[in-house]
Amino acid sequence: MSHSRLLGAAVGGAFMLAASAASAHITLAVPEATVGTFYKAVFRVPHGCDGEPTLKVRVRIPDGVIGVKPQPKPGWTLSTVIGKYPAPVAFMHGQTLAEGVKEVDWSGRLPDDDYDEFAVFAYLGDALKPGTRLYWPAVQECAKGANRWIEIPAAGQDAEKLEHPAPSLELLPPKR
Repeated sequence: MSHSRLLGAAVGGAFMLAASAASAHITLAVPEATVGTFYKAVFRVPHGCDGEPTLKVRVRIPDGVIGVKPQPKPGWTLSTVIGKYPAPVAFMHGQTLAEGVKEVDWSGRLPDDDYDEFAVFAYLGDALKPGTRLYWPAVQECAKGANRWIEIPAAGQDAEKLEHPAPSLELLPPKR
């Protein structure tokens, strides 16, 4: 094999390995959004747990995300956990919210060989800080065990080095 073909194969192989490692956990389809806007958080679930089907997907809603509306999925049961916000939050049309959806759970069956997406529509509150990352811890329950995508990097820690990273969203400043 020629040197250029060997190099091309090595680069292609490295790209495929990196792509498969990056897709091995639950991620957000759109990884950045503007503070003070509505956002559709689409959680991508690329596989089950060690060959077992996914039976439940649970997502914790981060503080500062309000007005959450989960998207139902045919064949899946949807439930939410309602809780108090750390402080009342001004919302649309002069409305003040003291509580809202804190967790969304979908229960059903997703075979290990299949891929699916689970979504919520929400408002990224004005109190969120642009230039930071917002973490959405998720638990993927399977027939035997679970994958807990809940790790949040400490200050200065590389998120790529985490074994079970929580899906994250880069917060952008409002457009002026």
